[in-house]
Amino acid sequence: MAKYFKLMIYTPERTFFDGEAEALTVTTVDGQFTFLAGHVPIVMPVVIGPLAIKKAGGETLEVFSSEGFLEVDHEGVQVFVQACETAEEIDQNRAEEAKRRAEERLRQQRSIRELQQSKLAMARAMERLRVKKHHLK
Repeated sequence: MAKYFKLMIYTPERTFFDGEAEALTVTTVDGQFTFLAGHVPIVMPVVIGPLAIKKAGGETLEVFSSEGFLEVDHEGVQVFVQACETAEEIDQNRAEEAKRRAEERLRQQRSIRELQQSKLAMARAMERLRVKKHHLK
């Protein structure tokens, strides 16, 4: 059985990752899942949370990932998310400001849709800050 698989991670702006991986851990609506080489084909949603890539060679890269989906097939794993950023790419001041804006919108609670959008914005900001903080340790 193969030890590595082809991993592609795409955002609307760029190809975030294109390479061989030993493992991929993503956050889904049902919790965290880890995919290894030879996983059965599947399509599943990805939610805001950490995404950990264990690259071929053993280095692990933990990054921020927003919502999207992934597909596992016989060729490997393709992940399609709205945003994916390393700790170095995350602007802490921008994330803190986004968190403050989301908190203010949550306090106002004008409509169900605005509430849902504010919760998503808050989750993205909090996860970016968590990844940034974890990287600084």
